[in-house]
Amino acid sequence: MKKENSIGEIVAMDFRAASIFKAAGIDFCCGGKMTIEEACNDKGIDQAEVEIKLAGLESEPEDTAHNFIEWDPGFLCDYIMNTHHRFVLKSLPELVQYTEKIARVHGDNHPELKEVSGLFAEINRELLQHLKNEEENLFPAIKEFLKSGSVKAKATIKTQIARLSAEHDFAGGAMDKINIITKGYAVPADGCNTYQVTFRLLEQFEDDLHVHVHLENNILFPKALKSVN
Repeated sequence: MKKENSIGEIVAMDFRAASIFKAAGIDFCCGGKMTIEEACNDKGIDQAEVEIKLAGLESEPEDTAHNFIEWDPGFLCDYIMNTHHRFVLKSLPELVQYTEKIARVHGDNHPELKEVSGLFAEINRELLQHLKNEEENLFPAIKEFLKSGSVKAKATIKTQIARLSAEHDFAGGAMDKINIITKGYAVPADGCNTYQVTFRLLEQFEDDLHVHVHLENNILFPKALKSVN
C-alpha cells in the first residue's frame, strides 16, 4: 500500500482494509477514488490513526478467500450476480414495505422516517433497472468480449460502465443520506420491534451495497475497461 493509492485501490489489494475504513466512516466504494489523506481531511478524521490500523494488517493472516482483484472478470460477474444481486432483489421489497410502515406509524413523532421511506422507494426503482442492465447487457458483454473480442461487446462495455457508475453514485449517496438522517440507524426510545428490524435491515443493506459497488467500481469496471482499451 502506498499513500498515493486511492481508497478503492487499497481495498481492492487487501479486502481486510474495508472494515478499517467502515469503522472510520470512510466510503470505500463510491468515494473510492479519494486518497487516505483526502478522505480523512474530508471527514475530519485522524489520518495517522487510520494508517496505523492499515499497517497492522501486515502482521495478520491474509484473507485469501476474498482476493477479488485476482479473479477472472467473467467469474467476478457471476459472483456479483449470485451473491449481491440476489441479496438486493430479496431485500428491496421487504425494505420498501418496512420503511413505508414505520413512516406511517411513527412519522408524526419522527418525520425523518417519511424522507427515509421516499429515499428508499427511489433506491428500489433505480436498483431494479440497474441490476437488469448489468445482467442483460454489461455482464454478457464482458464475457463475450473476453471470449471473442467482439466490437459490439466492446462498445456496450464502454457505454454501460459510464452509465452504471453514475447510478452507483446515486444509490450510494441515497443510502449515505439515510444513514445520516437516522443518526447511524439509531432506534429511538419509542421505536417498536418493526422499527428496530427495519433499521437493522437498512444497515445490512448499506453494508452489502458498499461491498457490491466496490467490487464493480474498483475491480470489475477497471478490469473490463482495461481489456477493451
